[in-house]
Amino acid sequence: MTRFKAIAALAAGLLLAGGAHASALEQFKSFVSTTKAAKGEFVQRQVKSSTGDTPKVSTPASGTFVFARPGKFIWSYAKPYEQVLQADGDKLYIYDKDLNQVTVKKLGDALGSSPAAILFGSNDLEKNFTLSEAGAKDGVELLKAVPKAKDTSFEQIIIGLRDGLPVLMELKDSFGQSSVLTFKGIEKNPALNAASFKFVMPKGADVFNN
Repeated sequence: MTRFKAIAALAAGLLLAGGAHASALEQFKSFVSTTKAAKGEFVQRQVKSSTGDTPKVSTPASGTFVFARPGKFIWSYAKPYEQVLQADGDKLYIYDKDLNQVTVKKLGDALGSSPAAILFGSNDLEKNFTLSEAGAKDGVELLKAVPKAKDTSFEQIIIGLRDGLPVLMELKDSFGQSSVLTFKGIEKNPALNAASFKFVMPKGADVFNN
């Protein structure tokens, strides 16, 4: 999975909210309607299927995120490498600090039915996803989101909610691999400056436009 897919993955899972005893779908819809922005911390693990009984789990990646819907976000990896994915509502910038390299993509409809659309897109999520309850585990209500588009790389997204906030997200692809994200320290609707999402090009960086 590419780093971009991983973040998009990242992206995907935060949309939650609601009441402590509400269903996953109720919490999810409440979060979408009441949360215009949020920030917090994440840990991401990639799980690969294997021929044995024990799946292979990658070294955890961790960092912070902040978003303002629609389409503005900063997703920052701190470990094991430093990378920033930042969108200003028009373009997506992917900055690799080690290489001092920036890739610029047109945001446009890129979010679409990707996991990132759940967190950073509009409120009209059911246009691109089929949502359904997926039971509960360890006190976490689970919601399944299946992309309606056929050209997405993800087969389904599982979102875990507890007490009205997202605690995990699992993205499963067609190759038997999953990207699992856990969230903590989430703050809803923090005071944000629109200029916070304006990307400042690092000095001397190589720039690639896609």
